[in-house]
Amino acid sequence: MKAKQLHKLGVPRGKATRLTLRLIDAALSSGVGKDELRPRIAAVVADPAGSVEDPIFGDLARMLLPHDHPDSPHRDYKPHPEGSAPWRQWGEDLDANALEQMDNAARLPIAVRGALMPDAHVGYGLPIGGVLATDNAVIPYAVGVDIACRMKLTVLDLPADLLQKQSQRLIDAIERNTRFGMGANFGKHPCDHPVMDEDWSITAITRQQRDKAHQQLGTSGSGNHFVEFGELLIEDAQAARTLDLPGPGTYLALLSHSGSRGPGATVAGYYSRLAMHRHPELPRHLAHLAWLDLDRAEGQGYWAAMELMGRYASANHACIHRNILRHLDAQAVMTVENHHNFAWCERHEGRDLIVHRKGATPAGEGVLGVIPGSMTAPAFIVRGRGEPASLNSAAHGAGRVMSRREARQTYRWKQVRDYLEHRGVTVLSAGLDEVPFVYKDIEKVMSLQQDLVEPLARFQPRIVKMAPEGERPED
Repeated sequence: MKAKQLHKLGVPRGKATRLTLRLIDAALSSGVGKDELRPRIAAVVADPAGSVEDPIFGDLARMLLPHDHPDSPHRDYKPHPEGSAPWRQWGEDLDANALEQMDNAARLPIAVRGALMPDAHVGYGLPIGGVLATDNAVIPYAVGVDIACRMKLTVLDLPADLLQKQSQRLIDAIERNTRFGMGANFGKHPCDHPVMDEDWSITAITRQQRDKAHQQLGTSGSGNHFVEFGELLIEDAQAARTLDLPGPGTYLALLSHSGSRGPGATVAGYYSRLAMHRHPELPRHLAHLAWLDLDRAEGQGYWAAMELMGRYASANHACIHRNILRHLDAQAVMTVENHHNFAWCERHEGRDLIVHRKGATPAGEGVLGVIPGSMTAPAFIVRGRGEPASLNSAAHGAGRVMSRREARQTYRWKQVRDYLEHRGVTVLSAGLDEVPFVYKDIEKVMSLQQDLVEPLARFQPRIVKMAPEGERPED
């Protein structure tokens, strides 16, 4: 069709005509017949509001809506009706840019309440360590690029002194049973897990990612992801009972940190771009806080994909722990698992809200979780206290004090090796951007959130594997 024909159908000249011509090409490429185009475009022109969900001509429908219509791309940005939703921070001297990001998020019209954890630092849109409750809307970038990144700790039925007496046996178990780095996979011999039998066709984007997901199942990626052996110290008999362990003492434990790998990043990227496209009215500094309404198909699609990525991320850890324990001919005595970078539908203040935790750990009353430090600093098994002001949340780790680029420019492994040796830690591989000095003091972070979580046990890393130097981080 030509521009003159479109004008006769009522398509305005200029941007609307140019957009329609592009959409026609897309329609023909997708198999729409030429004879279908004229009546379909005419229907959009006649009823734009009723055509916004048209999979091809929906963008034209939105362009033709009145400027005051909630779906119009020409609408003005309207911030929170009260100026800002209430939010509270834990800890002092937090990064000013992270505070500004949290303040911006609280000013969104969909924001209800927020919180900022003591490990906070700058992220995309919502800061790392940010918690935001919204009304019937999900913000892909407030979940994060690495959807459902999580921690898992397993106590083994092997003595802790294997760390000294048979360290090579433990090293081999890690080296042979997971993969690190961008695109890492098991090739023609992927791991098996029931998650691959689920319906990956729930959205077009998850359907496209299924094969990659299977190849990457059981791998750990890059950035701050790791697999570690270490000593789990429990000093209190009640804590041991809570964790279903025989009693106080030192146990051999396996700790892992990874997420939904390449498929999760692809899902995040697709829906983040879609959300930004749906909200062109947002000022540039708020673009990464664009949201999807959950009563619309695209919001429901993201939610379904996000939850599948959550199950997939959990399956990654399950495969890593299963294969390492199988290699050692060991059994799991106890496991603790929790995830961050996710959104939950929860009840707060007497209403259902969507709670985003980007780099924040669920800490409802009695909920168990793991909060790591660094490759030399301890991790903690904690029990949530259910603090309403934090939206039942806590820090997800120590939090960075230095960017990756600055770390690579500042440190050399020669400076770090003596530090590692002095603390009895063997690092099999890692990047300079993950050395201990780039993180906050985890002991201080824990002291700043005593009202959020109760520490039950301390894990001290001894054998650490991360992505080799030079890998680009995924989160």
